[in-house]
Amino acid sequence: MSEPVRTDVLDGVLVITIDRPEARNAINTVTAQAIGAAIDRLDSDDSLVSGVITGAGGTFCAGMDLKAFLAGEKPSIPGRGFAGIVEGPPEKPIIAAIEGYALAGGFEIALACDMIVAAEDAKFGLPEVKRGLVAAGGGLMRLPQRIPYHLAMEWALTGAMITAQQAAEVSLVNRVTAPGEALDGALAIARSIAENGPLAVRATKRIIVESPEWSRTDMFDKQREISVPVRESEDAREGATAFKEKRAPRWKGR
Repeated sequence: MSEPVRTDVLDGVLVITIDRPEARNAINTVTAQAIGAAIDRLDSDDSLVSGVITGAGGTFCAGMDLKAFLAGEKPSIPGRGFAGIVEGPPEKPIIAAIEGYALAGGFEIALACDMIVAAEDAKFGLPEVKRGLVAAGGGLMRLPQRIPYHLAMEWALTGAMITAQQAAEVSLVNRVTAPGEALDGALAIARSIAENGPLAVRATKRIIVESPEWSRTDMFDKQREISVPVRESEDAREGATAFKEKRAPRWKGR
């Protein structure tokens, strides 16, 4: 049997491809484990600055593999949850490149990412309520953080199918591309991120993700805990030197 997930490295970007087109890239146990392993690699490999996750065969992901579920499989792994990502996204930036359908757990994978690029014919949705189920892979918690509350309620309670255009109108997606070009669009953003200082990129994401939970009284202290080590790093000195010498910086990640 072929591997359910492929990984490729392009210019400091780890591209993670869910490769089960015969099952619309639905998530079973082995696929969740493989995605989780890829996320671990993204976080631990100093040569990687950002990531992209996409699906093979013109579909992003149809959610949980129901056949595997009925056979007793769990499409999740300890520490990272469903699909190896929704409860433990990577510390480094990751972009979802959406072609075709991102439904149920597939939509929740996209919502666990930091950015979304979608082809203009892509479709999103949390249809669980139509089957008497609850979207428990983070979608109900993340969607109201991404779009207006009342709209999140409508989409979640009706299980409606959402077009890429509708998603773009409420800024749920960063870019809309022609069909077949979502990965290229995501890679353009990811490569741009990968040109920057890796320590600064990681710290910047961490502050954006964690700061909503900080109290007003200690938020700058918490930010300093993250930002000061970056300011005192070799990379910070290299960035300033490269600017002064009018050349591209040579990052070391320290």
